[in-house]
Amino acid sequence: MHASSPSRRTVLAGAAAVAALSGAPLLPGRAHAAGAAGAAGEAYRWRNVVQGGTGFITGVLFHPAVRGLAYARTDIGGAYRWEDRTGRWVPLVDHIGWDDWNLMGVEAMAVDPARPDRLYLALGTYAQPWAGNGAVLRSEDRGATWRRTDLNVKLGANEDGRGCGERLLVDPRDSDTLWLGTRHDGLLRSADRGATWQAVAFPAAPSATGQGITLLVAAGRTVYAGWGDAGGTAANLYRTADGTTWEAVPGQPTGTAAKVPVRAAYDRHTRELYVTYADAPGPNGQSDGSVHKLRTTDGKWTEVTPVRPGGTTSEGGRDSFGYGGVAVDARRPGTVVVSTNNRWAEIDTVFRSTDGGRSWTSLKDTAVLDVSETPFLKWGGDRPKFGWWIQALALDPYDSKHVVYGTGATLYGTRDLTHWAPQIRGLEEASVRQLVSPPTGRAHLLSGCGDIGVMYHERLTASPSRGMASNPVFGTSTGLSLAPARPSYVVRAGWGDHGNGAWSDDGGRTWAPFAAQPDPARTAPGPIATNADGSVLLWSFGPGHPGFRSADNGATWSEVATFPQGAAPVADPVDPRRFYAFDTTTGTLFASTDGGRTFTARATGPGSGDTEFQLAAAPGRSGDLWLSLKGNGLYRSTDGGATVGKVGSCRASYTLGFGKAAEGASYPALYMVGSTGGVTAVYRSDDEARTWVRVNDDRHQWGWTGAAITGDPRVYGRVYVATNGRGVQYGEPA
Repeated sequence: MHASSPSRRTVLAGAAAVAALSGAPLLPGRAHAAGAAGAAGEAYRWRNVVQGGTGFITGVLFHPAVRGLAYARTDIGGAYRWEDRTGRWVPLVDHIGWDDWNLMGVEAMAVDPARPDRLYLALGTYAQPWAGNGAVLRSEDRGATWRRTDLNVKLGANEDGRGCGERLLVDPRDSDTLWLGTRHDGLLRSADRGATWQAVAFPAAPSATGQGITLLVAAGRTVYAGWGDAGGTAANLYRTADGTTWEAVPGQPTGTAAKVPVRAAYDRHTRELYVTYADAPGPNGQSDGSVHKLRTTDGKWTEVTPVRPGGTTSEGGRDSFGYGGVAVDARRPGTVVVSTNNRWAEIDTVFRSTDGGRSWTSLKDTAVLDVSETPFLKWGGDRPKFGWWIQALALDPYDSKHVVYGTGATLYGTRDLTHWAPQIRGLEEASVRQLVSPPTGRAHLLSGCGDIGVMYHERLTASPSRGMASNPVFGTSTGLSLAPARPSYVVRAGWGDHGNGAWSDDGGRTWAPFAAQPDPARTAPGPIATNADGSVLLWSFGPGHPGFRSADNGATWSEVATFPQGAAPVADPVDPRRFYAFDTTTGTLFASTDGGRTFTARATGPGSGDTEFQLAAAPGRSGDLWLSLKGNGLYRSTDGGATVGKVGSCRASYTLGFGKAAEGASYPALYMVGSTGGVTAVYRSDDEARTWVRVNDDRHQWGWTGAAITGDPRVYGRVYVATNGRGVQYGEPA
């Protein structure tokens, strides 16, 4: 899953030596004070709208000493614990709040083999200058509660190399000692179970743009570290036998196919260390790779690569790929599985060997895939693919036929090495961009997401039976709009292989592509809006591009010269002649009264220069507009933008939506991600924003939630919240 950062915040880069702070326990059940009068909390029950994974699983880790205990990490959506009794994943870091959004990406995880209740997570989504520093969470109860240590180095759970690892390790000699490999700041060590960290000497020098330490693994009492910045001829695998002195491993493989050590696994029976390599860290950009094993008793290296890249594909091209995951059977000596990665032509596979890598069987060749629980994995076609971006690979230490592997969208598992199905219940990682809750019809929700386009949720508790919207299939959705007076009519825009826009006349169940689209749609599809009765469409194409209008359902388009470039069009929910748009450059609200043919400037002043905003129109009312301007607050116009006034009850407003009115109320319920005082949270107002009540709590924050929010027009109190990595969350009064 590729997700852009929600915002760029300037931070001071830390030094290589880490002076960490030991935090107090995080008790997810304890709520913060709401921060302002009228914003006391209301008890809500929160659940995921089931989509079925949809994001990149970057790591899976079975506990070696407890049957049925496993953990998974993702690039932007936190970490999970597997509950074998219920067959579900339990989210572990939903308590991370708005200000800590950069900690929703999990760079690495570690368990203590001798103490099963201990769990460690290294958090930090981006290592860029505008992102915050990383942190380490440590738990004594399998992730139910945490203590936090803030680092002064950056981690990169959503950057290149995020499928490598694990970069975090409990020392095999001493459970109180932990190792953490970083991308740009070398090797860190903790002697107090992660409470404090110090930089230690390591033979290789960090590179400002490199990968640094890609993996840490214990082989007996020796710790091995992979180094991703060495190039094709220098050492890239190091070890320490005493926890102090590191040395390059003698005789290690070199060359392009062994440039970056991706993952490693140790067979304690044969005392052999298996290492997968590639010419790049992945998950993209790999074209060569290999698999090698080291016999730790005498230092002998043997290449055991199942298939070397570089052959000819079935279509006559070059079969290029790297190697990713590796896992050994804890009960059967010499049984090992490895995965290819970035093999787009011939499709990635998992190879299995029972003789220490002398011979291999491709499990893809006999695989029977059942994706009935998550139909979107067919990607608009008839059959799902075995997978891609396979760098997370794990073998159950208590069941030799239970193998799982992560992809860019799900986690597949098998219990017999033949039949595979998503093992994904409870794990949701979509980056959600748009939400629409129709007033009528079978579905209560339509969602527009990164990577998986638009989904039609006829049930909130099951992955959509029709999968993602097809004809055309979109990767990332950029716009979604419903005609209020004709709710069966919906339009969508996004990045598609066969057109970037589509319409539906059955509420989003089925779709047809626009017969034509403006030229800029091939490069910059943006937000789209339909007017109240579905007779006119307005399509925006980002800064530097004009808006376009269609009055024939997308058969022809005409440029709207007066539409503010880069603005998101908003339709009046009652009057089909009216559209609105907000120009962030000048802070001017524009309106059209001729069906989107021309726009004129109206009120000017709020939020000038702010590049992020949301303009929303209250349902069932003409000219009733609400403008969320992030830290600049919330504004309202009741005269179609002629005048705009600031709403005094909000300190900040990031996104706003509407739902069914409370009993006895004449105005729709308002839902907002914002702040009435000191806490950015999810709020509801039943009195036109005079007062607010917080409806989420400290256990349910999900990092950044500033993209979209909407209430349900049919169910009072129900609210849908878009997250950047935890899918769609929906809450109802408890």
